[in-house]
Amino acid sequence: MMNKSNTFMPPLQNGIGASVVFAPKSLKYKTIFEFFSTQFSHISTQEWQRRFDDGLVFNQEGEKLNTTQMYQGEQHLYYYRHLPYEAEIPFEHKILFENEHFIVVDKPHFLTVSPTGQYVQQTLLTRLKRMTNNAALTPIHRLDRETAGLILISKQMTTRGIYQQLFAQQQIQKTYHAIAASRPELNFPLCFSACMQKGEPFYTMKIIEGISNSTTDIAILEQQGRWAKYELKPVTGKQHQLRVHMNALGIALKNDRFYPVVQHIGQDDFSAPLQLLAKYLDFIDPITGQNFSFCSSFDLLLPRE
Repeated sequence: MMNKSNTFMPPLQNGIGASVVFAPKSLKYKTIFEFFSTQFSHISTQEWQRRFDDGLVFNQEGEKLNTTQMYQGEQHLYYYRHLPYEAEIPFEHKILFENEHFIVVDKPHFLTVSPTGQYVQQTLLTRLKRMTNNAALTPIHRLDRETAGLILISKQMTTRGIYQQLFAQQQIQKTYHAIAASRPELNFPLCFSACMQKGEPFYTMKIIEGISNSTTDIAILEQQGRWAKYELKPVTGKQHQLRVHMNALGIALKNDRFYPVVQHIGQDDFSAPLQLLAKYLDFIDPITGQNFSFCSSFDLLLPRE
């Protein structure tokens, strides 16, 4: 694992990459263990002891470090973290397409895309990295944990920016399906625009007075009783845009636990998935010029009520 060019990259451990920190030149630390305990004081010294004892801390040459090694600055240090308990997400993703540049994945409800907060192992990205052993995998766009459907995953850094520009320049067509209450008095199809900004709690969004920064085209696909199946085509890509726009129209999505009122559920409660699905993804490949059109294998069914 030695690397004389100091370009050591720790391997993935069960799909999780190592974190890195730069140790500056300093006289105040006697040991590397003291540096970590001081630098990351929100983590207990007992936890750092465990990580060193378990061989989860490395220098930039790839050597495992122990708690007694003297501090040496001006180098990169790598470390893994112990993972807390995570509720298992009992739903599987599906790979619909793959080439040398990207993967198209069909994500189930309740599966977070990237490691964050309480979800690390039980995320789409960790599953894919564990499956492919490719640490470079990166989502090219967002898809909420609660939303199912298509997401584009970049396989290599060299072409990632090219595909990200498809979204930045609105050169990719995303079509969603959603189940919400029927409102016969609304005249569909319609185009809804609004000014959105961060709300309270911080992980929600809200509509305010101001110049529009979000637009969605909305149409009805079918209707049954008091429920309807909608087709949503976002023109812009604000966080929670579709959920906020539908709520503003008085037709909040079925099983939406954020809008209009935040509802907290247990990590292992999978009984009522948000009725929102990223159904279609259409774009012209910026590298090959090929016209791609992908369709999710998942579907939303109107309730029999």
